[in-house]
Amino acid sequence: MKNPFSIPRPVPDGPWRWLVPVLLVLLFLLVLLWLPWQARQMEANERQEQLIADTLWVEQTLRFELARSEEALATLGADLAADIPPSPEALQPRLAQMFKNGPELRRIAWLDADGKLLALRGSELPEHGLIQSSRDAQLMSRSTRNGRYSDAYGAGDAHGGLVDYHLPLYRHGSFVGSLIATYNLQTLLDENVPWWFAQDNALSLLDRDERTVARRAAGGPGHGVYTHKRALDLPGAQITLATDSVKGAPKLLPNLLVGSVIVLALGLVLSLVALWRHIARTVTAENALRQQMAFRTAMENSLLTGLRARDLEGRVTYVNPAFCRIVGLPASELLGKKPPMAYWAPEATGEYEQRFRKILAGQVTPQFETVFQRPDGTRVPVLIFEAPLVGADGRHTGWMSSVLDITDRKRAEELARQQQEKLETSARLATMGEISSMLAHELNQPLAAISSYTAGALNVLERGAAGDGAGMLKRALEQANTQARRAGQIIRSVHEFVKKREPRRESVMVAQVIDGIRALVDLQARQSYVTLQVEIAPGLPPVLADRVLLEQVLLNLTRNAIEAMQAVDRERRVLRIEAAQDAEAGQVSVSVIDNGHGISPEVAERLFSPFFSTKAEGMGMGLSICRTAIEFHGGTLTHADNPGGGTVFTFTLQRAHATIAS
Repeated sequence: MKNPFSIPRPVPDGPWRWLVPVLLVLLFLLVLLWLPWQARQMEANERQEQLIADTLWVEQTLRFELARSEEALATLGADLAADIPPSPEALQPRLAQMFKNGPELRRIAWLDADGKLLALRGSELPEHGLIQSSRDAQLMSRSTRNGRYSDAYGAGDAHGGLVDYHLPLYRHGSFVGSLIATYNLQTLLDENVPWWFAQDNALSLLDRDERTVARRAAGGPGHGVYTHKRALDLPGAQITLATDSVKGAPKLLPNLLVGSVIVLALGLVLSLVALWRHIARTVTAENALRQQMAFRTAMENSLLTGLRARDLEGRVTYVNPAFCRIVGLPASELLGKKPPMAYWAPEATGEYEQRFRKILAGQVTPQFETVFQRPDGTRVPVLIFEAPLVGADGRHTGWMSSVLDITDRKRAEELARQQQEKLETSARLATMGEISSMLAHELNQPLAAISSYTAGALNVLERGAAGDGAGMLKRALEQANTQARRAGQIIRSVHEFVKKREPRRESVMVAQVIDGIRALVDLQARQSYVTLQVEIAPGLPPVLADRVLLEQVLLNLTRNAIEAMQAVDRERRVLRIEAAQDAEAGQVSVSVIDNGHGISPEVAERLFSPFFSTKAEGMGMGLSICRTAIEFHGGTLTHADNPGGGTVFTFTLQRAHATIAS
């Protein structure tokens, strides 16, 4: 056994004893050689970054000057596009002031819509016309209604290149002319680039083909060591600002020894600081990760939307508390389970299984509604959004579902449906209230006739006459019977119209619907001295609709039409009801046409809005209910102006066999 108190044998010298100092010396020498090069690179980078920053400043200065000129041109253009523009003579002092404020301006021309020159300041327009680029910019500015620059031109010109700015002028939406401002790019450089920057750098403005159109180099040509290019942000033009510094590359050995010692000392401090920052960042990242996990957990626990994750085999891998509340089961009874699930409603099991087979086959349904069942038997209607679950490595790992409890929404939809039915019933009752007095007058005629005929029949019976007396008795009873049926028909029409029942879509003939309400429409029409005309196309197919709802729509539309003709001459008070079919669209259209006052554009914008009415006593619900009833049948309700004066309301319905087939 080894003696713990024995003296350890000396360790023989190895190469590591001298290798470490050699490595340190070599490292020091490498640092001494590397630091000057690095210092040179840093100085070069600083010069390049300074050049980029100065170039950006110059570019912004040039762009600001042009933007200031654009604003002045826009103000001038607004005055020229006014209803009463200034005269060309009165315009000259203002143009002179713009030339004074912007020495880079060479020319300002005012052209009318046909290109005719109205006013000019500066050099004359070219005799052969504008260059192609300027004409293209003029057309583009007119189409976009914004100012547009042309490409720079005049490369190699001793006075500097030029660029045109086109500003279109519009008056009340119509093109009335344009302003053309021509800028001298050489003057733009000379006036806006400071002398100290031009002393250290050679500046050039290049066109689209990299040709120089303006140049300023007070300190001589650049050395090509530090260069930078930046495009001027001019709409439509491609002009580049290029700078070339006159400075050369930095020297290699500036204060080598002092710099090396300082850099070594700073390197040690920076290493310690970097190590401390790394540790601090690691701790901060860990704390942030914990906070993020805690926040995510709290967020998932507070969500009202249920979340459920399943793997590729359909096994539940994750549920949040909201999902557990929706299905009424704890997470322990859901995780790891495969279909069939405990929350499936028995009546929808087939639907669940079919959808689950599609999911396993990769055919997911992005959105669908279904029903879940809680352990106590409560049915919960839900809306489910299904999407693939993709892992961090981009692989498809399963399916993610968002589940919304839509019990309140279903309850609200049912309540809205009931309220709509009540509103429709109220509208029908209101309609009958408006025609009640006319109804009493209309029933009074057949009842009076019945009374007269029966009195005559009694007189014949009392006299006991035979022959002609029997014939008179028969005719009197027949007339009384006819008048009784007429009164009964009116009462049945009113009863069918106002009684409350569930909407029922069935195959009905439009002609029968119109005949069913014709007595009521005639009643209102005669009271207002309106002539009723009904035109029904032959062979009109049946439609699938609720007869009472269609009668309500027709009564509302005909009543509005009759009221719209109150102020016109009696010979023009003609109400037409027309029915036709569109064989290609498989539809039947019904139109109610009047010769009234028509509908103004302001009223037409809100015509079908609920509670909007042009009548002092109106509720504003008639047309809204009509449109809702037609849309319930899958049709549309529209209106148009009657060419002869008045309005045409038209609604369409699908043919019965076409609807059933679809």
